[in-house]
Amino acid sequence: MIEVIVFTEGQTEEQFIKRVIAPVFYPNQIFIKPLTLNTSQDARGGAVNFDRLKLNSRNTLRQKPEAILTTFLDLYGLDTSFPNFVESKKLADVYARTTALETGLHQAIVEHVGCRPERFIPYIQPYEFEGLLFSDVEALVLTEPTWNNALAKLKAVQDSFETPEHINDSYETKPSKRLENILVPKYKKTRHGPLAAEKITLNVMEDKCVHFKSWMENLRGLID
Repeated sequence: MIEVIVFTEGQTEEQFIKRVIAPVFYPNQIFIKPLTLNTSQDARGGAVNFDRLKLNSRNTLRQKPEAILTTFLDLYGLDTSFPNFVESKKLADVYARTTALETGLHQAIVEHVGCRPERFIPYIQPYEFEGLLFSDVEALVLTEPTWNNALAKLKAVQDSFETPEHINDSYETKPSKRLENILVPKYKKTRHGPLAAEKITLNVMEDKCVHFKSWMENLRGLID
C-alpha cells in the first residue's frame, strides 16, 4: 500500500481529488488522501503562504515516514513567498512558469524536511482548478438543466485558447470568474466543481490538459 497526501487550497479541490482522482488508484493499492491546509490558526482553505506549506510539509512527512506528499495549488493567486516566484513571472509560457515554480518548491521542501526527493511531488495547476472544466464544455453544461443555454458562450471561451490550461491569469478572466459570469444559476465552486468534473471525466481532462496529465502520470509512476 502507498499512501499519498495531497495538500489542497479548498474544499472544491479536496472533493475533486476524493471523488474523481482517488478512486482510479484504489485498484493499485495507492490511497490518495486530500487535505485542505489551514491558512491561519482559525481558517481552512484559500491561498497558502510558503511558510505554512513548509511547516505542514515537514510535520506530515516526519509523522508519516512512508507516505508521499504532493500538492494541488492554483497558479492564479499563488502567494509571492513561493520559491522562484519573481523569476517565474518573467516567463510568458504558462508551462515554463509552472515548471520553474515546481522545481523551486521541490528543492526547498526537500531541503527543509530532509527527506528523500521522491517523497515530495510538487504540483501547481495552471491557472486554477476550473480550467480543467473547460476540457469538455458539452459535459460541463449537463451539471445544471439550464446551463445548456450558455453552451455557445462557453465554447467561444474554449476556442479562444490553446488549451484549457491557458485560460488566463487575472481576476476578471480566470476560469472560475468566467463560469460565474456566464452560467445561470451561477457557478458555485464547492457545489458544482466536483459534479462537473465527474461528468467531464479524468480521461478527457488529461487529453486536453498536458500539465495536469503530467501530474497524474507522476502519481501512476508510484506503482513501479
